[in-house]
Amino acid sequence: MTDSATGELRLSAGPDVTGVYEEKRSRFLAVMRRCDDEAAARDLIADLRRAHPDARHHCSAFLVDVPGSSRIERSNDDGEPSGTAGTPMLEVLRGSGLTGVGVVVVRWFGGTKLGAGGLARAYGAAVSAAIEQAWRDGRVVEVLRTPAWRADVDHALAGGLEGAVRAAGARVLGVEYGTRVALTVAGDIDVLGPILATRSSGGVDWQPAGVATTENAASRRDMES
Repeated sequence: MTDSATGELRLSAGPDVTGVYEEKRSRFLAVMRRCDDEAAARDLIADLRRAHPDARHHCSAFLVDVPGSSRIERSNDDGEPSGTAGTPMLEVLRGSGLTGVGVVVVRWFGGTKLGAGGLARAYGAAVSAAIEQAWRDGRVVEVLRTPAWRADVDHALAGGLEGAVRAAGARVLGVEYGTRVALTVAGDIDVLGPILATRSSGGVDWQPAGVATTENAASRRDMES
């Protein structure tokens, strides 16, 4: 566990995000959804097959982070020439910085073959259009995971400690009153440690209490700086 917050970009919970690209009368509809696990990504693919049974192809790509394990990355060309659909879609997702996301591009054939290069550009462009729409709609969020800490202190110390923690920019997650006061906070232990040590004269230490997760609207300007 690290002592400082770590962040990642995701879609906020909500309706699917779409993007459309057309080339030589072929229509490419990208449908993107937040997927917190592989099952959710598989559900997205199944949903789009049911919703658009008349389409020739339902190509897909997804990125899912598994806690305590490596990222799962999958793509599928669904009948298009190998490497012309799922792979470029996955590359666009990787380049976007998003994770925990799945996308399906539904293609209706327009009667003119696009060639391998044209297909790759079209599938990638459809995914890019969906990502741009997500930014315009304010659907991209930064998920911050911050170490949480708990300290059991005397009632006489609790109020002052809570105020000092808030003043230092840490987040108070909970205060439980009993024979002692259990204060749970999220923040940098290098900042929190000295505060508690000073107020308790070194008699109390912070104990790990998991990880606190928050979601805030992401700014593309911040991501590019």
